[in-house]
Amino acid sequence: MDHDFVSAFIVLLIVADPLGNVPVVLSLLKDVPRQRRLWVITRECAIATVILLLFMLGGDVLLKAMRLSQVALEIAGGVILFLIALGMAFPGMGVSVASAETEGEPLLVPLAIPLLAGPSALATVVVLASRQPDRAWLWTAAIVLAMVVVWAVLASAQVLSRRLGASGLVALERFMGLLLAAMAVEMMISGVQQVIAAAPHR
Repeated sequence: MDHDFVSAFIVLLIVADPLGNVPVVLSLLKDVPRQRRLWVITRECAIATVILLLFMLGGDVLLKAMRLSQVALEIAGGVILFLIALGMAFPGMGVSVASAETEGEPLLVPLAIPLLAGPSALATVVVLASRQPDRAWLWTAAIVLAMVVVWAVLASAQVLSRRLGASGLVALERFMGLLLAAMAVEMMISGVQQVIAAAPHR
């Protein structure tokens, strides 16, 4: 499954799930002084961006070191995305990547990792880099833009929570879960097709 800038941006934005993370962020920052909350969100988004860029740049090296094929990673990435999508569309059925329980000001965990740069996001950037390494600059731009949007949403967490309410946030998250599930299935189909195409014909 080949991606372009728009599709890469959309899938990265969905797996980061900023709207779904609004209640979690509010819970994580409830004991943080109001004047420091924007700084904490900015710092954690920057850390997540750097981690994603490092995985994108080192994706091919990582695959070779672990002796993994691109097809295997694409199918595994699709499975992970599908499980995350289940959790978004049907809370309780999917994989929970983080807990909102923490003490003090969050640093790296759990906001940057795994809420923003979680396994699905990391698998996505590695797949992008390994499948189309000649478009590294495009993936860099998609990662940065997606994280800028994530930052904007999380920085407005309190306003969004008041305006949309719990039901509005849940409805939006389930819709994004549906989109992510479709993308995950497409990734798995693409991987299976490559396996079939590469299999020796009798």
